[in-house]
Amino acid sequence: MAARARGRLAAVLVAALASATSTSAGASVRLDPSPAPSAGAVRTAVLTAAGLRRLEAKSWLSGAHPVKVSVSPAYASDPGMAQRWADFFASLLHGDELAALDAYIAPLSEVEEICHGDALGCYGSNHLVVMGETNFGVTPESVARHEYGHHIAAHRLNPPWIALDSGAKRWASHVGVCARTAAGTAFPGDEGADYALNPGEAFAESYRVLMETNGSAVGYDWPIVDPSFRPDAPSLAALREDVIHPWQSQSTTTIRGKFLRRSRTWSAQIATPLDGEIRIQANVPGGGADDVTLLSSDGRAVLAAGSWTGSGVKAAEYLVCGKRSLKVRVKRGGAAARFSLRVTAP
Repeated sequence: MAARARGRLAAVLVAALASATSTSAGASVRLDPSPAPSAGAVRTAVLTAAGLRRLEAKSWLSGAHPVKVSVSPAYASDPGMAQRWADFFASLLHGDELAALDAYIAPLSEVEEICHGDALGCYGSNHLVVMGETNFGVTPESVARHEYGHHIAAHRLNPPWIALDSGAKRWASHVGVCARTAAGTAFPGDEGADYALNPGEAFAESYRVLMETNGSAVGYDWPIVDPSFRPDAPSLAALREDVIHPWQSQSTTTIRGKFLRRSRTWSAQIATPLDGEIRIQANVPGGGADDVTLLSSDGRAVLAAGSWTGSGVKAAEYLVCGKRSLKVRVKRGGAAARFSLRVTAP
C-alpha cells in the first residue's frame, strides 16, 4: 500500500443551517464535536496507514459483482447492499481505475474509527471508506462521489506534479494550478490550514459536481473548497476529458521552417494548451552556430536560451506554467536556409 493517503471534505451543517443553505458533501468529512457546528467549523481527516490497518482487520460481507465493494456486518440484514453500491460506483464516469477500487461501506461509528476522527468517509491507497446512510443532511452518495474523485486523481498523470495533489493534467491547466501555486493562492496537497485552497480537494469536489449536475455546473453547492476554485461548465469539460481520456505522456511534433533570403532569424508562435515541460530542439543542416530561444508570446522576454545537447545541436527547455502560447526564435549560424524544430510538450 502506498503511504500517501487523501481524504477530507464536505461542509457539514446541522438541520437548522441546512434549511437555510442546501448542503452537498464530498469526501472525508470530520464534524466539529460541538452540538451545532457552524458552516466553517469543519475538521478533516485522511485515511492513514493506521486507518488502513484498522480496515484490514475488519470482517465484512461482499457479493459477486465487478466492482470490489464490501459492507460492514452491521448491514447483514440487507444482503443486496454490496451489489447496489457496486452498481453505484460502476455508474459513475470512470476509466480503468475502477478495477483498482476497494470500497468499504460502514455505519458512521466504524467510518470514524477507520478514518481516525469524526469522518463521513476517506480515501487512500485505492481504499475508499464511506458511511452507508445519510448523516447531518449529507448523503453517502455525495461523499462517495467526492472520494472517487480522489481515486481518479490517484490514477492520473500530471508531470512534473502529482495529480493527487494538483489535479489531473487538463483540469489543472485549465484552472491554473501551477500559476496559482507560484502566486501563493493554491497549496497542492495541503491537508491543514490551507485545505480550502488545496487543488487536489478542488479536483475531487469538482468531480462530485460533474456527476451531480451532468457537467452543467448548474444548481450545486460549494461549501468546503475556496470559491476561487468553483467549477463552471468549461472546467468540468476539462475534468471529464481527464476521466475518459487520461493524459498519458508528452507528444513530439516536427515544425519545418525556412529562413527568408538574407534573413538570419525566424520566429513563430507555438500553442501551449497544457502546463508542463516543453523542449524544442533545432536541427539546421550544416549549422553549428545556429541557436534556438523561447520567448514570451509578445517576444519581449527571454524564457529559455538554447544550450548544446549531447548530439551537438541546440535545444531550449522551459516549464510552461499558465502561458497558453510561446514564441520560438531560431537564429541561423550557417548557410542552410531550411531547418526543423523537434517540439516535445504535454
